[in-house]
Parts: sequence; structure tokens; C-alpha cells
Amino acid sequence: MDLGVKNKRALVTSSSRGLGYAAALLLAKEGCRVAVNSRDEANAKQAAENIKKETDAQAEGFAGDVSLPDVPEKLIQKTVDAFGGLDILITNAGGPKSGSIDSLDDAAWQKGIDLCLMSHVRLIKSALPHLRKSDSASVLTVTSYSVKQPIPNLLISNSVRAATAGLTKSLALELGKEGIRLNSILPGWTETERVEELMKARGEKNQTSPSEEKRMQVESTALGRMASPEEFANAAVFLVSPAASYITGVLLNVDGGIIQGTF
Repeated sequence: MDLGVKNKRALVTSSSRGLGYAAALLLAKEGCRVAVNSRDEANAKQAAENIKKETDAQAEGFAGDVSLPDVPEKLIQKTVDAFGGLDILITNAGGPKSGSIDSLDDAAWQKGIDLCLMSHVRLIKSALPHLRKSDSASVLTVTSYSVKQPIPNLLISNSVRAATAGLTKSLALELGKEGIRLNSILPGWTETERVEELMKARGEKNQTSPSEEKRMQVESTALGRMASPEEFANAAVFLVSPAASYITGVLLNVDGGIIQGTF
């Protein structure tokens, strides 16, 4: 199936590894020109170089912490300068600090808001003038299944990512008549470095091993395993592509069936 992304121009944030990298790589494999991002310049450049070698597609690496107020606009502008415009935006960011209401101070909450809500707001707002010039504009926010089913000890993520889901749905309604689509993926447990860190932290807290924590976690999924980043990327690239041209405002679970509710 031709997804129609050949020669489209995309920015994927927080994409030097994990879910973001998998999405950027698959876009490039489909012929898209891709900008990748990391807080570390060397990591961003290396990720872009790896994508170029594997796909022969144009890939650029830009450094910047998307939680900082002035970075999103700069990343958008660098992408537009490199590619001459923007068609696809995938707003991805790392996870906030874990903990309970008693252990999390105001600074942790504010950092989580900047990382998991305001980064999406600022990126989308900065991208809109360029997306309005595209004939296939699409935005994908990456949130978490915690939007629908809270995860123990991830209070900030449970709270703030839900706001990003509301942002996505609201903007899908607001911008649909302009031909700009917005969707969100709610990933479940996926084999990434972030998840490895969480499993290690759980193991230390519960006096078990990361592998035991992982085993107990996957028991709650219908498929009985974690996802690969590539499985996330398959859904992400479809949603941002012209092949999904009549899909907007969707909050898609890519979670192996861990969400047990009907909706």
C-alpha cells in the first residue's frame, strides 16, 4: 500500500531513540524527508546519519529540549529552512518524573507540564503557519495509555498527558475545516530505554528484578507481551499519511489490549 508520504516533509521530536526514532525511520523508508531531534546535538546528528545510511532519504538532526519555551519554534523553523516547508509533525517527548502526591513537589509538576503538555502546544502553534500551506497537513501527538487508564506511581504523566489528549481532540475540531488533521497515539508498554528505566526503578522499589517487573506487567496485556518500537511506528506513520486522510480526532490505543474499558 502506498501511504503517499514520498517527498513529504516531517519533524519528529524526541526521536534519537525509542518511539520517535522508529517513527522517523519508517517515514524515511517510505520516502519522506525527516528532521529528528534530541536534547543532545551529537545524538540528533547521529540519528539522522543512521537514517540516511539505512534509507537514502534526506534526514536532518536538530538539537533542542522541547520543554523549553523558545525551542519548539526554533525546531520548526530549522525544519522549514531545511525542507522548504512542513507537512507532518509528530510531537513526542520523554516522560516526567514518577512518584506519589507526597513525593512530587511543584517544580516536578511544572517540569512535567512543560514537557508533556506545553511542548505539544508550542510545537503545534509554531507549525501552523507552515502546515496551512500544505495539501496534506497532519499532526500526531504521542501520549500514553495512562490517558484512559492511570498507571501506578506515574501521577504527573496520568494527569498531564490527559490534557494533551484534550488538546488534540479540540484542535482536530478547530482545524479540520482547514484540512489539518490531528490524532494521538496512546502507546502501551514498549521495548524502549525509558521502559527499561521504569522497570529498574520498580524493581528497586519492590526489591525484585527488572525482568520480574516486566513479566508481571505484560501479564495485564491481552497479547501478553510488550510492543516493539516498530509496531508503534507502523500505526504512527499510517495516521500521519494521506492514506489516513479521513481520520482525525482519534485517540488510538497501541497497547496490546492493556486498556480494559470498552471505549
